Amino acid sequence: MKGIKNNGIGIIGTGHYLPSKVQSNEELCELIPEITPEWILNKTGIKRRYHISKDETASSMAIEAIKNAIIDSGININEIGLVIVASFSQDYLFPPMSAKIHSYFGLQKDCQILDINTNCVGLVTALTIASERMKNNTSINSALVIGAEVLSKYTNPKDKETAVFFSDGASAVVLGRVDDALGFKSAKFMTDSSTYESVRMRGGGSSFPIAEKSEDHKVLYVEQNGLATWKQAITNFPIVIQKLLEEENLKIHEIDFFIFHQANGFLIDYLMKKMKVPLYKTYTNVEEIGNTGSASIGIALSEAYSNGLVKKGSNLVIAGVGAGFNFGACLFKI
Repeated sequence: MKGIKNNGIGIIGTGHYLPSKVQSNEELCELIPEITPEWILNKTGIKRRYHISKDETASSMAIEAIKNAIIDSGININEIGLVIVASFSQDYLFPPMSAKIHSYFGLQKDCQILDINTNCVGLVTALTIASERMKNNTSINSALVIGAEVLSKYTNPKDKETAVFFSDGASAVVLGRVDDALGFKSAKFMTDSSTYESVRMRGGGSSFPIAEKSEDHKVLYVEQNGLATWKQAITNFPIVIQKLLEEENLKIHEIDFFIFHQANGFLIDYLMKKMKVPLYKTYTNVEEIGNTGSASIGIALSEAYSNGLVKKGSNLVIAGVGAGFNFGACLFKI
């Protein structure tokens, strides 16, 4: 690719969508009388969650997020040559949700589609795949990266270990060609599978339902071991970020801004303090939105851009953790 001036792959547009139905802590406590709104806030830092209406789906939310991202980018939708969807609550097991998005927008036949599931680190994985694919194929001038979840459908509303966290929403990022010196620099991934079943939803080809709504309708719910999840995050999050910076010969103070998976209200504060980074170098919205899974990083990124927090010329690290547990961090020069 030497000699191509615009072979950098940068973020040129962001967008997100949240459904209109809001569940407050007070409303949730009506379903779980053993807890209080204060208990939820003290445990998670979360004040409310968003839930889809009966007419909404993961793909319908994704479409709205994409529309916002395309407007923000200023490109024509027909310029998209790659669509990657990160989700673990997509409309169907198959066909891929990226095919529905391709159909809705009438994208070109030479536009590649791809769905991935690396849980809540999905957007980091998808951004990396898209950036590396574009670097290796100069015919792809722009790509859509989407995170979308309807976690309310897979959360037991009476389970205090999960219902207090999970929310619905969608986000979209448009990648395009920028100057060589800018855009995607590198990514680092690592896996600690020692407690891989600490967050799970059974029901695949070799498992079984864990709850029944009725005799003829099986309902599968997310299961979560909160303590194991917390230990994984505080141990390995800083490590994957440090390994990324070492590969780029950067020090932590040279990173201007961080966007993290919005897991709960206290994790990000803990990580920033552990890495000795001031809190003004990140943005959080989990207290107002809840944990939207693969959508969370993109929603936070979209809001950070809208609020003018991501500056031109800055070093941006985007990092997440997903069930399994898998960790990812990528670096963009804005």
